[in-house]
Amino acid sequence: MQYTNLGRTALKVSRLCLGTMNFGPQTTEEDSFAIMDRALEHGINFFDTANVYGQQRGEGITEKIIGKWFSKGGERREKTVIATKVYGDMGDWPNTSRLSALHIRQACDASLKRLQTDYLDIYQMHHVYRESTWDEIYQAFEVLVQQGKVIYFGSSNFAGWHIAQANEAAKRRNFLGLVSEQCKYSLLTRNVETDVLPACAHYGLGVIPWSPLGGGALGGVLQKATEGRRAQDWVEKMVAEKRPTFERYEALCKDLGEKPADVALAWLLSNPVVTAPIIGPRTIDQLDGSLRAVELQLSDETKKQLDELFPGHRTAPEDFAW
Repeated sequence: MQYTNLGRTALKVSRLCLGTMNFGPQTTEEDSFAIMDRALEHGINFFDTANVYGQQRGEGITEKIIGKWFSKGGERREKTVIATKVYGDMGDWPNTSRLSALHIRQACDASLKRLQTDYLDIYQMHHVYRESTWDEIYQAFEVLVQQGKVIYFGSSNFAGWHIAQANEAAKRRNFLGLVSEQCKYSLLTRNVETDVLPACAHYGLGVIPWSPLGGGALGGVLQKATEGRRAQDWVEKMVAEKRPTFERYEALCKDLGEKPADVALAWLLSNPVVTAPIIGPRTIDQLDGSLRAVELQLSDETKKQLDELFPGHRTAPEDFAW
């Protein structure tokens, strides 16, 4: 496994991040334990989760599974850089969601309890919340740092403008601010190239792409699939609309002698601002199959061909104005 710094920090994380959203709803607790153990065997030390994962409102099922795994010992917690999130709806009362200072502190304590740990390596805002001021948010974050409950903070699904606001506000408070941004980014979804990626590069945020395979569409979608995301109706609709593009893409991958999923991940990893795409394996075989992407180096010619198949965006405002 290869490692890199998370953005401008000295924290070393693996070039692949283990996504855990399937743990509970689609992957049993036992299989989830096995996947996490195998991830550590492969040197993957970066795990991502959220308090709302698990498809049971307010229960934090996925965090609980990870917490039980940590409790098994064997330095599982010490070896893992764990990132979770705050924002989503965790109950019926007015302050059980979003980013008030009250909810941030309460949600952090609840995540720590479920994860059976004393601290979070990275605490991420799952979405921007326009009713909270940055002073209110950072007041809560600073308390969590002082209490030793959180080390780093990140964002998810922010616009470039929000990243700029957040880190300029942090500077005024002599606070470290955001060190990572988790955004939807793949060959199929490249609009973050207009402002999010430039903002991350400027402020030193490590980019953690979610849905790096476009919901499975970039993982060999033309192959017959009867389960997983590739079998979902919206993926089938996308394929019907863009079949010639997918045919050319999979033909290119075949010429390279590489799996489509590996090419899609390797393309992301070739971007200097990308820290680690999030892979969400439901099985150990899927996890094992993702490792090739880390060592795969795409030529400039191959990247040019990929740009022709899946056109990207220039930075703003050049993308939409002279």
